[in-house]
Amino acid sequence: MKDKTSYTLDYYNQQAEEFANSTVDVDFSNIQNQFIKMLPKGSTILDLGCGSGRDSKAFKNAGYKVIAVDGSEELCKIASKHIGQEVICSTFQDLELSEEIDGIWACASLLHLEKEEIIYTINKLSKNLKPGGILYASFKYGDFTGERNGRFFTDMTEESFSIMMNDIKDLKVIKQMTSDDVREDKTIKWLNVFLKKENVLL
Repeated sequence: MKDKTSYTLDYYNQQAEEFANSTVDVDFSNIQNQFIKMLPKGSTILDLGCGSGRDSKAFKNAGYKVIAVDGSEELCKIASKHIGQEVICSTFQDLELSEEIDGIWACASLLHLEKEEIIYTINKLSKNLKPGGILYASFKYGDFTGERNGRFFTDMTEESFSIMMNDIKDLKVIKQMTSDDVREDKTIKWLNVFLKKENVLL
């Protein structure tokens, strides 16, 4: 039996073109702008799970340096063309960064991991965040965990995310909000969270 990451990546590899076409032109500027307003101009953003490359391209166009990552080889090919730069193909758990970054953008991506893997990934990648750096993540709103439409999901509420934060070091929640799906299905709600890396005293 395949692990949860493998069958989720299989889904995106098989549905890459359809998925990219359904998301690449969606207007996500409201939350994108909230995120970049928290960052220094021209700073470096890690787009974790870049999908079609929609958000990476928007950040590049706004003058930011982008490191784009996705676990799906097929989506990496599509996103590389859309963004105009090479996308790193890696699972989030295996990703190794050598440079400091100012922001991590994880739009509808960490939600494909189990809770323990989300904690591990955030703690690992936040080491590359500069003090004052921002991490944005979004999750489908609710208490469901498991397979849905061929992919694994961990849904979140304010309460469940708050409990998970007990195991996340050096970051604190500075903003949470719910939003409607920006695509056609208005029945889906999302939890959007903004975390900030505190200045760590050595």
